[in-house]
Amino acid sequence: MIRYGGLAVLISALVIVVLLPFATSFVESWSRRDVDLRSQLVFNAARAQIEDAWARGDAAALEALFGRIATDARIAAIGLCEDGALTLATGGMPAGFGCDAAPADGAAGPRPVALDGETALVTAHLLSAPGEGDARLVLLHDLAFIEERAGETRMALVLALVGVGFGGAALASALSIIVLSRWRHSVRQAIEDVREGRSEDDTPSDTQIGEEIKSALGELELARRQIDTVHTIWNPDTLQVALANELPGSEVIVVSNREPYIHNRKEDGTIQVQRPASGLVSALEPVTRACGGTWIAHGSGSADREAVDEHDRVGVPPSKPSYTLRRLWLSDEEQDGYYYGFANEGLWPLCHIAFVRPIFRESDWRFYRSVNERFAEAVVAEAKRPDPIVLIQDYHLALAPRMIRDRLPSATIITFWHIPWPNSETFGICPWREEIVDGMLGSSILGFHTQFHCNNFLDTVDRFMESRIDRESDSISLAGHETFVRPYPISIDWPPAALEGQAPVPETRVTVRERLGLAPDIKLGVGIERFDYTKGILDRMRGVDALLDAFPEWKGRFCFAQVAAPTRAKLASYRNLQAEAEELAAEINARHGADGWEPIKLLARHHEPDEVFELFRASDLCIVSSLHDGMNLVAKEFVASRDDEQGVLVLSAFAGASRELSEALIVNPYDAYEMGRVIHRALTMDAAEQRERMKVMREQVEARNVYRWAGQMLLDAARLRKKERIMRLIEAKERRSGRPNERRRKPAA
Repeated sequence: MIRYGGLAVLISALVIVVLLPFATSFVESWSRRDVDLRSQLVFNAARAQIEDAWARGDAAALEALFGRIATDARIAAIGLCEDGALTLATGGMPAGFGCDAAPADGAAGPRPVALDGETALVTAHLLSAPGEGDARLVLLHDLAFIEERAGETRMALVLALVGVGFGGAALASALSIIVLSRWRHSVRQAIEDVREGRSEDDTPSDTQIGEEIKSALGELELARRQIDTVHTIWNPDTLQVALANELPGSEVIVVSNREPYIHNRKEDGTIQVQRPASGLVSALEPVTRACGGTWIAHGSGSADREAVDEHDRVGVPPSKPSYTLRRLWLSDEEQDGYYYGFANEGLWPLCHIAFVRPIFRESDWRFYRSVNERFAEAVVAEAKRPDPIVLIQDYHLALAPRMIRDRLPSATIITFWHIPWPNSETFGICPWREEIVDGMLGSSILGFHTQFHCNNFLDTVDRFMESRIDRESDSISLAGHETFVRPYPISIDWPPAALEGQAPVPETRVTVRERLGLAPDIKLGVGIERFDYTKGILDRMRGVDALLDAFPEWKGRFCFAQVAAPTRAKLASYRNLQAEAEELAAEINARHGADGWEPIKLLARHHEPDEVFELFRASDLCIVSSLHDGMNLVAKEFVASRDDEQGVLVLSAFAGASRELSEALIVNPYDAYEMGRVIHRALTMDAAEQRERMKVMREQVEARNVYRWAGQMLLDAARLRKKERIMRLIEAKERRSGRPNERRRKPAA
C-alpha cells in the first residue's frame, strides 16, 4: 500500500516538473494569439472611423479616437505610420519606437520588440484610402498580463496536481491494479469501436471511462468535419496546408471535358493562349493551381497539338507553370456523338428540365461510352501510384468513375456533377439510366451543388438499382463498394483575379457608358451568359419589356446590356436561341426605343474576364434569370466585383445560388410581369439598402469560396482514406487471427 501511495505522490511530482514549462509556454503562446485576436477586433471595430478621419486629414479626430482605444488596459499605445514615419501616436508610445519595428501587415501576427529595456508586442494593420502610399495602424501591447496569467496557471496546476497526487495515494493501494487493468481494456475497446464505426448499442463499454472516451473521440471527429466553418479563411495557402497535413504525398488528377487553357493559331500565324468562358474552368483552375498535379482534358484548340510534348503534356499556366495539362484527342465524329450528341442533346436538357426535348441516339451512346473509356485509360496512364485522388468533373464523364475503379481499385474517386439532377421519374426517360447511375457509383464520393439534387439522385438509385441505401449517412452500397453522396456548393476564387487592375467604379461607369453610346445618367443593367436556353435570356428581355410597359418613366433612362457568347453552334436549339434573342431584342427596341435610345443592347461575342468585371462594376443591377441551374457562378462573380458595395442582384429562384445569396432580389423568371416589377424595385433601391444587401452577400461569397469547395471534398476524401486504411489493417489482423468480426461495418465519411 505504501509503495502504491508513494508511487502516486512521485508521479504527481514528476508530472508537475514536466508540465510546468509546457504550461508556461502554452499560456504565453495562447496570450500572444489573444493579443493578435484583440488587435484584429480593435482594428475591425475602428477601421471605418480611422480611414474616414485619415482620408479627411482630421488629425484631431484621429487623436481623440486613438485616445479612446488606448484606454484598454492591455493596449499601451497606438500610432499611425505613414511611409515608414510615425506621424501620430498616443502618450504611451516609447520615444525610441520606429515604424520599422512594426510588421508589414497584420497577417504576420504580433512581433516582439525591445523598447527601453522591456519587451512589448507590436501589431500593424494596413489602411486603405484614396491616394497612394503605405499607411499602417500600429498597436503596442502591454505584456504584464501574460506573466500574471502564466503565474496563475502554474499555481493552479501545482495545487491541482498536488491535490490529485495525495488524494490518489489514499485509494491507489487498493484500487490501482484493478482500475488500471479495466481502464486499459476500456480505452482499447472505445478507440477500436470509434474507428470501426460501431455504435454504443453494438458494443457497450465496460466502464464509464470508456463511454466518456468514446464520446470524446466522437466529438473530435465532428470537430474535424467542421474544419471548413466560418472560422477558417479558405485560400490557396490554407488549401495547400490542409492537403499537406491531411493528404501528404497524395497524387491529384483532375478529369474534365473542357481544358483550362486553349492554344489557338491566329490569322497572323502566332499562337494565342485563351481561357475558355466556363464556370467549371473558373472554379477548378485556381484549385488545381493550389493543389498541383495533372489535369486531363480534350484538346480542342487549333494549335493545341503544337503546344504539347511527345506525351501530349504541357505545363500551365503558361506564364508560371504549376501543374500539368494532359490533352486527349477526339475525332470530329467522336466529338459529335459524345459531346454534342449524348451529353448536350441528351443529358443536358434532361437534367435541366428546360422544355427542350432530350434526344437519345444509339450511335451517340456508343461514342459516349468509348470516349469515357479513353479518359479512364488516360487516368491510369498518368497515375504514378495505385491510389491517386481523381476529381472527375461533370455530366460528360458519367461512366468514367466505374471504369477507373475497375482499373485502379484503391483510387479515391470524387465525381462532381455540375448541373442539376432531376427527379427519378424525369431521369427515367434516359434509355441507359442504369448504366449511367452504375458508372457514377464507381465514385468514392459523389457531389452535387445542393442537398435537393443529392436527394433526387438517391431517389433515382432507389428506383432503378438493386442497392443498399443508408439515408442516415447518405451512402449507397453496390457490389461491395460504398459511395457517399454529398452537397458541395461550388463558388469562385476570392479575391477574383479579374478584379486586379480594375479602375474605380465612378471611372468605370463613365467608360462603359461612353463605349455603349449611353448618356452618363442612364441606369444600366447587365446580363452575362452563354447563348443557352437554360439561362433565361429571352425571359429577362421580356422582363425589361414588362418594366417599360408598367413603368414608362424608365424609357430613355434605363438600358439593359445582354452579353451572350455563342456556344454549341452545331446544335439547332442553340442557333435558334441566338436568332430568337436577336429578333426579340430588335422587336422590343422598335416598340420602346426613341431618339437614338434603345432599351436592349445585345452583345453577341465572347468577353474576357476583365471585360466582364468592368461591365459588372459599371452597372446598377445584374439579372441572373436561369430557368434551371445547378449553381450559377455569374451571380457570385457580380457580387465579388462590387467592392463598392453597390449594385443589385436580381436572381432566379431556380438557380442553386439563390440558396446562398438570399439577400438578392429573388424572382420567378417565367413571370415577366413580376420580373418587370422586381427590376423597377432594383432601380429605385436606395444606396444604404444596396450596401447592406451587398455586404452580406460578399461575406458569403468570400467565406464560401472555391477553395472551401475543394477543401471540403478533399478533406472528406482524406478522412475516407484514413478510415479505409484502418479497415484494411483490421481485416489483415483478423485474417491472421482467423476470427473475423461479423459486426464490423464500413465507417461513414
